Amino acid sequence: MDRLAKKNEWFARAEKVIPGGMYGHQSVKYLTEDFPLYFAKAKGTYLWDVDGSQYIDYVCGYGTNLFGYGNEQIERAAALQLQNIDTATGPSAVMVELAEALTRQVSHADWAMFCKNGSDATSMAMVISRAYRGKRKVLVARGTYHGASPWNVPYTTGITKEDRAHVVYFEYNDIESLDAAVKSVDGDVAAIYATPLRHEVLFDQFFPSVEYAHACRRLADEQEALLVVDEVRTGLRLSRDCSWSDWGVHPDLSCWGKAIGGGYAIAAVLGSDKAREAATNIFVTGSYWLSAVPMAAAIETLRLVRETDYLEHTKRLADKLRAGIAEQAERHGFELKQTGPSVMPQMLFAGDDELVSRGRAWASEVVKSGAYLHPWHNMFFTASHTDEDIARTLEATEAAFGALKQKSVALNRLDILDTVQR
Repeated sequence: MDRLAKKNEWFARAEKVIPGGMYGHQSVKYLTEDFPLYFAKAKGTYLWDVDGSQYIDYVCGYGTNLFGYGNEQIERAAALQLQNIDTATGPSAVMVELAEALTRQVSHADWAMFCKNGSDATSMAMVISRAYRGKRKVLVARGTYHGASPWNVPYTTGITKEDRAHVVYFEYNDIESLDAAVKSVDGDVAAIYATPLRHEVLFDQFFPSVEYAHACRRLADEQEALLVVDEVRTGLRLSRDCSWSDWGVHPDLSCWGKAIGGGYAIAAVLGSDKAREAATNIFVTGSYWLSAVPMAAAIETLRLVRETDYLEHTKRLADKLRAGIAEQAERHGFELKQTGPSVMPQMLFAGDDELVSRGRAWASEVVKSGAYLHPWHNMFFTASHTDEDIARTLEATEAAFGALKQKSVALNRLDILDTVQR
């Protein structure tokens, strides 16, 4: 029986009415046929696909929940709000409560503005930065991910040079390169963008130096520009505050999304008083940006952030999984690189490229055993993961390493045979 029969039926229907059948992160161009595409149920750590298979999920909506799918407290807060008002002519007072909660939570923040996703937030921050002193240039580290708007999307099909006419690139974690980029625009710097760590797909993750973070702050001040820290992926996963604030580097603007809504669609720009007037003078809006239900969910999420040990719990389990997989990889003779923070793991095999990938083969075996690990994207832990989940996942990864080793031996034999025949 085909494990993914219903998935294939749905995809055949999708191809007729959706370009390519699937787009974005779940595009069939990037995932192997062994991965499910459509899901029927999600609860806690688990996903069930349309074929009824259960998975321990380590992608977690690409980071959109922090406490697991369908967390009871968050869902209760959202349901209570829905009984009264959600998307209407104007916002609910819950909008003010959420702004108050966020400014209490994040040390640099004096105010908050809301939108729907990370791309909205980073684009809003760009407009605020340009309004701050009337400057144009936005400095962005080459290859870093800040969303999927025309000015920052990683792929340029359908994008014009004019869309990026005022984006200036420098090398991440390279103070000299950043300084050269600043000098190249002769005082016309509106903003310096930074991710708390380098977390792009298909590449090893790494933290920059503390000196680099402080250089971003210093150069922004010297240029009367705004420092924008993009916390869309990292927010509340590495710290209960803005990530660089732990290093003594406080941004003027920070961009948040994914985890802050407890699985509901909301993003935010948080800012200091320095940028308040500029934020007041711009015009930004969206039909669903002021919906109250996601805001109520976000308030409850922030309460759980304050009152539980979620951060310590996720780090302990993430470290446990990382150590277990490292031991398995070494024992089976594979060089698997696990980089970045363990709560946002990136797992790539040394020597892989986009076309020939042991990582894809390994992740395909893991997902068939019921653990959803991604072959090239960084992943996310939630507070709903348990020690039992880790044990079951390590059983799946152990079996996958064994299967991958057998395939490698078989391929080597074919190569030897081919050489002999030649």
